[in-house]
Amino acid sequence: MQTEALKIVAVSAGLSQPSSTRLLADRLAAAARERLATDQDRPVEIRVIELRDLAVDIANHLVTGFPPQALDEAIDAVATADGLIAVSPVFTASYSGLFKSFFDLIDHTALTGKPVLIAATGGTARHSLVLEHAMRPLFTYLRATVVPTSVYAASEDWGSSGDEYTEGLPSRIRRAGGELARMVSGGRAASGASRALGLDDEVVPFEQQLADLRLD
Repeated sequence: MQTEALKIVAVSAGLSQPSSTRLLADRLAAAARERLATDQDRPVEIRVIELRDLAVDIANHLVTGFPPQALDEAIDAVATADGLIAVSPVFTASYSGLFKSFFDLIDHTALTGKPVLIAATGGTARHSLVLEHAMRPLFTYLRATVVPTSVYAASEDWGSSGDEYTEGLPSRIRRAGGELARMVSGGRAASGASRALGLDDEVVPFEQQLADLRLD
């Protein structure tokens, strides 16, 4: 008998292509997949939903109440996922309108108890509090279980390994992905992944992939 796969869905609200928001979603999903593959034997399926491709469908659904097939499938994927990664660019010190409009369409009980990893991208580190002031309250209202570590990526974070006082972006991604994986596989939420991450851990090189990347 084939074991049912664990489903991780990442929602990216990036508007440009290529997008730093999509890249962050991909990196977080990869970190969660890696930890899940280490901690348990079930296969893992990753799906990334690009909201930019559903923008017109989202607007029509808000007006008519009838979702087109692609949007209906995206909503169902979020509702049935074992774990969710939600990533938005910062617009006017909050998540984007597209991001909020999509989650307005999710049934208010669909995310109850679901592990959710929140993340955001922006041009400056000054907007990092959007995670705690806007995104975490949103998913708490939706009764989701938000993992302790949220990830914010400013322009200067990409390709940086941090310093003796601050974790670099790759370390934060691994820690958050590990927390999501632990919750998905049945472990309790923890303040970090099961393996302690140090600043001397190998840093994943971002530069080549970011050569033509612009922030949303």
